[in-house]
Amino acid sequence: MAKKIELLSPAKNLECGIAAINHGADAVYVGASLFSARSAAGNSLSDIEKLCQYAHQYHAHVHVALNTILTDDELEVARKLIFQLYDVGIDALIIQDMGILELALPPIAIHASTQTDNRTVERIQFWEKIGLQRTILARELSLKQIAEIRQATQIELECFVHGALCVSYSGQCYMSQACVGRSANRGECAQFCRLPYSLLDADGKTIATHSHLLSLKDMNRSHSLRELMDSGITSFKIEGRLKNIDYVKNITAFYRQQLDRLLEQDTQFNKASSGKTTFNFTPQVAKTFTRGETEYFLHERENIMVTPDTSKSIGEPVGVITDIHQNSFQVNTSIDLHNGDGLSYINHEGNLQGFRINKIENHRIFTLKTIPELQAGMMLYRNYDTVFMQQLDGESAQRKIPLSLTLSETEKGFILWAEDEDHIQVQLNIDTPKEIAQNKEAAKSNLIRHLSKMGNTIFDVTQVKTETMHAYFFPVATINGWRREIVDLLLKARLQAHPRPMGYTTHNSPVNFPMGHDRSLTFTANIMNRKAEDFYLTHGAVKTAPAFEKAAPDEAVVMTCKHCIKYTLGHCSKTQKYPQESWKEPLYLRHGPFIFRLEFDCNRCEMKVIKTQKERADY
Repeated sequence: MAKKIELLSPAKNLECGIAAINHGADAVYVGASLFSARSAAGNSLSDIEKLCQYAHQYHAHVHVALNTILTDDELEVARKLIFQLYDVGIDALIIQDMGILELALPPIAIHASTQTDNRTVERIQFWEKIGLQRTILARELSLKQIAEIRQATQIELECFVHGALCVSYSGQCYMSQACVGRSANRGECAQFCRLPYSLLDADGKTIATHSHLLSLKDMNRSHSLRELMDSGITSFKIEGRLKNIDYVKNITAFYRQQLDRLLEQDTQFNKASSGKTTFNFTPQVAKTFTRGETEYFLHERENIMVTPDTSKSIGEPVGVITDIHQNSFQVNTSIDLHNGDGLSYINHEGNLQGFRINKIENHRIFTLKTIPELQAGMMLYRNYDTVFMQQLDGESAQRKIPLSLTLSETEKGFILWAEDEDHIQVQLNIDTPKEIAQNKEAAKSNLIRHLSKMGNTIFDVTQVKTETMHAYFFPVATINGWRREIVDLLLKARLQAHPRPMGYTTHNSPVNFPMGHDRSLTFTANIMNRKAEDFYLTHGAVKTAPAFEKAAPDEAVVMTCKHCIKYTLGHCSKTQKYPQESWKEPLYLRHGPFIFRLEFDCNRCEMKVIKTQKERADY
């Protein structure tokens, strides 16, 4: 049997979710009204139910992220919400807090969020053994590591292929909580990784100033989809539950096209939902929000994974300014620019600045006013393409399910049969007098034409067959009525046949959670409630510590990163030669009043960011 390959798109609201489905997503993931790791992207039960109804027509799935850690008082609220989500039709629940598994739950599929720090074979084996259906892998894993996990497990594997990157291992970032009391594990991250920092050595020497040393480029693994499929990935996830609808449309469409090309080439893989999607635009990832591109650690460590000048979206490269005169200039580019386009540049202070094109005449660009910072030789980027955005604003895609219709004859009338691409069949029994057509060809043509008019439905008639003794005359209104009835029957049948995943069932067999030899867990287990503590004690822990949010230590590792600042600056002791000019460790990051010490575990190729309560006076 062919393996189903799922394209999983984000949706911050109902509108984005429907757009994702229309643009080819096999599944969408949304936040519930409470307890989502993106607190600004919550959705009502009513909207989630509407999204389920819409998605299930295409046999697409809806996953709900309920992936924050919960207090004891929140557990019962979460339990009731989970039952409500199940009742409105969601297909899977994404969780971080293992206390949820200690609750009485409906038979719903459970996915281990990437915030459960899914980096090792042992961790993934544990989720499988206790009955979870899927694990969302850590972004830092290489193809080799993914393949090793696949060889050792049968659980569904989901990985991110596009979008913003957290510099810390997911679920292991406490910087926002430590600095301003906003917990990333509670859905309130203040995004300290996107701030500019000064880098200082132990003697106070400044190594870098106003540099976004922790702000990673955005992921783009579109060139490695086949390798990921071969390594065992079956769900390809696009990040972006806070992104606007233009991002959802463009990026979903782009990956739909990429995956469809691969699926057409290999019959061992198949798409995970129904329908064929056509687009009224050409998807281009550089046209919507991007900080630059990286495959991260998929193949090997890349030298420059950060965008040091800005954490904002720069846009697509346009070209270099060649000539400036007051409020107009020329740029060396092959890109077609338009009136109203947004251009950006990095000024001499290292800040991203932007402006709109007022008009273009004879390849010369005019702005509303003179921009003194612009100089010949400066690189320009386009972060807003007016024409492209206009294409996205309207109906930019259509998704249709191929359908064949057959009209056969009975003693008392006719039967209209319908069969879709999933071989779901319905029939409409028609008792009616028979009137032989005087013009046989015209009658047949009229029948086919009006049965094929699917309009705004989700179907596309690819074939109409008539299996009757004679050509019969039918009024247009009659044919249209049959068409509407058969469509309603087929829609109901598709919803009834929607393949809802099997639910999580509690496993009572003793399965030990992977941990150190002393069987103890630190605050990095994110245990916020007693049910979560019970879960880990049941699974082999002898000692647990409360979550960072409950009891922050005076000095703590607030980030653990595969990304390394020393490597970025050419000072890796394992792979690079030290420049003649060096520095004295430990190194420090500073942003305003916040100071963090850096430690480098070169054996594990990891960087730790440490926040202390005692800030150095000389910094």
